[in-house]
Formats: sequence, structure tokens, C-alpha cells
Amino acid sequence: MATGADGWAWVGWDWRDVDDVRRRLEQGADPERWSGGRPLHRAAAFGSAEVVAELARRVADVDALENGVTALWEAVMFRRPENALVLAAAGADPWRRSIGGWSPGRLSLAGPTPGLFTAPAGVELTEAERAVAEEAARLIDVLGGFYHEGTGLACVAGIDAAEAVRRLGASPVRGEEIDEFLEDPYAYDMDDGLEIVGVTSVPGGCLVTQPWGYAPQMPGVLTRLSAGTVCYGLYANPKSGNQGSVARDGTLEGWDLHPGGGPNPEDTAEQVLTSYVYDGNAVAFSCAYAGLRLTDVRAVTGPADLWVRLPRRGYWKD
Repeated sequence: MATGADGWAWVGWDWRDVDDVRRRLEQGADPERWSGGRPLHRAAAFGSAEVVAELARRVADVDALENGVTALWEAVMFRRPENALVLAAAGADPWRRSIGGWSPGRLSLAGPTPGLFTAPAGVELTEAERAVAEEAARLIDVLGGFYHEGTGLACVAGIDAAEAVRRLGASPVRGEEIDEFLEDPYAYDMDDGLEIVGVTSVPGGCLVTQPWGYAPQMPGVLTRLSAGTVCYGLYANPKSGNQGSVARDGTLEGWDLHPGGGPNPEDTAEQVLTSYVYDGNAVAFSCAYAGLRLTDVRAVTGPADLWVRLPRRGYWKD
């Protein structure tokens, strides 16, 4: 017998080895149960098409639910079209509605493989949904694949850089002082470095950036910036991942969010679509939340329109 209560001992999130999976199944591994969830769901998201096919033919229901979604949903969400096609061939229903009223097939129309399934008559994206998907593709392409770990951002709707500086009570840092600092921000005392942020006007509003720290998403920064508008804060924490927050009209209304992560079971249709089109793209998600339509990556990585020093105050209180 395979070791472990369910036969999947030492199998983590890598479900690509079909020979290993087949051997375990033949030795009694349970195709319906794994300590981390349902094997077919994990394989659909992280495995090979061969493993998906092997598991699909052994489970009782290829459309069984885990956390409210099917394995086919997972394949679509994680951009695994080859796995999605295998599941559909095994009988999975692309048009079965799930979170937010979306089906895997209709959701795929907003992604990189809109022709993955043949849609029934009348199943299509609305104009508004298509606009969201097109803007996501554009924004992700504009930002590109830059290294953003350790970066802090505040994406502010409807105000420009000058107004953001005024709201923060910040003072300009210019000339040799900022040039020397930017050569190696990490060479400076951390508290001193956290006081300096970049502010740049962009279509839709402005962006406050700190490529070396978390200052822009501190509650006291976000609430000041969000007076009469909305602000999305991001800190790409190298230790624990992307951390998001929302401030609206001077009040912090969301904290410890997960920008660029998948949808939650209670999400609305709009939230599901946004989570899907920006999956794995935390910076683009944060900008889009505030309606910022960046045309290049400069507002995030610098050089900023303005480099300013924040006044010293208790920013961890909003």
C-alpha cells in the first residue's frame, strides 16, 4: 500500500509526474482525497495534462466541488488550457455557474484563451466586462515583468501629484541629496529611507511609490490621500507576499487584502472578473482598483515626478 492515510504522502503542489501518480493510485491512493484538498483540483491547477487525465478517469464526479468550484474552474483560473481541455473531454461542464455567477467557460472569454471552448448561443461578455479584460491586458503589458518585491505603493484616484504632496504635508527632496540617496537607498538608516517617497501624476490620478519600503501603504498615508476619493495601498512584502489595503474618504475600510490573488467564494461578479484578469499581477490590480491607467512603469519604479520627504508623525494610526 502507498504510505500515508490517503496515499499521497510527500506530494505537495507539484502534480506533473504521471508515472508517480499512476503508481500511487495502483497502490491504493485515494483519487478523491488528499491532505491539501482534492487531487484533481490540485492537478488541474498545478499538474500536467497526463496527470489530470489519469485522475479524471478515476474520480466519481469530474465536476465535484471544492470550496465552491470545480477542477475545470481551477484549470481556467490558473491559465492551464491544456488541463481544461482534458477535463472537458472527460465530461466536465464548462458552462456550470460558480462563484459570482461565472462559469469556467464564460470566464475564459476574458482571459488569454477566449476560444478555449465553443460557447453556446448568447453566452458572451458584456461590453463592460470586455472593457475590463482589455484594460487589464493593456495595463499588464505596459507594466511588464519587473521585480517589485519590497515596493510600497499608494494608488490614488482623481488627484494629481501636487495635490498628493499637499495632502501629505511633504517637502521636496532635490538635487544632490536625492541623487545620492537613490544610488543606494538601502545604505541609509531605514527610518530615514522610509520618509522619502516618489509621487507621479498618471491618467486617472496619481501614484505614490517607494521601491525600497512600505511607507506609502501605512494607514496614516492612505487616509490622508483618500479624502473625497479612494486609494489602494500595496506592499509587496518579501517575507509574506503582497499585502493590500483600501482607504475611502479618509477612512481605512480594508486591510490585509491579497491583490493579484484569486477570487473569494463570496465575491461579486465584478470582483471575480477583476481577480481573474489581474491574477498574479498585484501592481496592475492595485492601479486598476483606483482607476489609474498607467502608460509606462516609471510611476512605480521611478524616476518619479517629485521626490518628497514625509513629515514625521504616527502613520500607523489612521
